[in-house]
Amino acid sequence: MPIPLRQNLRVGWHLIRQRLRGEKYYPFLVEIEPLFACNLACPGCGKIQHPTEILRKRLSVDDVVNAVEESRTPMVSIAGGEPLLHPEIDKIVEALVARKVYVYLCTNAVLLRRRLERFKPSRYFSWVVHVDGLGERHDAAVDRKGVFEEVVRAVREAKARGFRVTTNSTFFNTDSPKTIRDVLDFLNDELQVDNMMISPGYAYEKAPDQEHFLGPEQTRALFREAFADGRRKKWRLSHSPLFLDFLEGKVDFGCTAWGIPSYSVLGWQRPCYLMADGYASSYKELVETTDWDAYGRGKDPRCANCMAHCGYEPTAVIATLGSLRESLRSLVASL
Repeated sequence: MPIPLRQNLRVGWHLIRQRLRGEKYYPFLVEIEPLFACNLACPGCGKIQHPTEILRKRLSVDDVVNAVEESRTPMVSIAGGEPLLHPEIDKIVEALVARKVYVYLCTNAVLLRRRLERFKPSRYFSWVVHVDGLGERHDAAVDRKGVFEEVVRAVREAKARGFRVTTNSTFFNTDSPKTIRDVLDFLNDELQVDNMMISPGYAYEKAPDQEHFLGPEQTRALFREAFADGRRKKWRLSHSPLFLDFLEGKVDFGCTAWGIPSYSVLGWQRPCYLMADGYASSYKELVETTDWDAYGRGKDPRCANCMAHCGYEPTAVIATLGSLRESLRSLVASL
């Protein structure tokens, strides 16, 4: 089962309720970055390129809870940086779970086994472990040897202790359909994780490596061939069928950046966590003062190569809710 039916129904009702209220902008999920500091220096990520005074900042438990309550989001993804470096990360998760918010806690898993005792399994909580390839391929992506082996050990221990485990894999122009199939087969069949997320890499402005990000045509060709043998239906992918169609180039969508807004130590980020065109002090200010129509492929040149889930998964979900056929298709995929 990709995402539990109970969770799908809860999120679906949240979206329908916002539309019935006439809300124009509302979150599907809020990306929360309680810190930018990290214990790895991945060449495809620019978060630790921030100045030292920014890397020392932390969101408090109250900061996170207030952001969630103001936005009324049903789900959060806690990223960074490495969230397990935050001294109160367990308290943040506990506070959100107590409010029945679905929490995805992202981690590179280097510290995961040492931190497991601080967390409790819950249907509202899932680890999200980054896995960008098998063995040396993953170690190259994070620029440190031995991390892949630690990831495997950590996932197995988390699963043994009753936690839900999701993985997040980012692919670059150094990947091939075979490397995608190999890592997803391993995660699906060998590690038996609960869900898998996938995304083409986006060229963060601060990322040290700017040479290996995919363009739209490369992305479509790569996923079209990776999915060609029908394995897409076998893998426990957490994405909507229409978003996977989008990656293959079967459909095209505009960007809905407001669907997954980002809140960090700097405030509410415009327009998404991949770009930084200023910050708002509140969610209300973010949605009311951002020119959302200015972003997306064909509008802003910085968006030209972006097919990331933060902008296009919400569009796919809206299209799903607007079609009986696609709604049934999504329900079948959930079952």
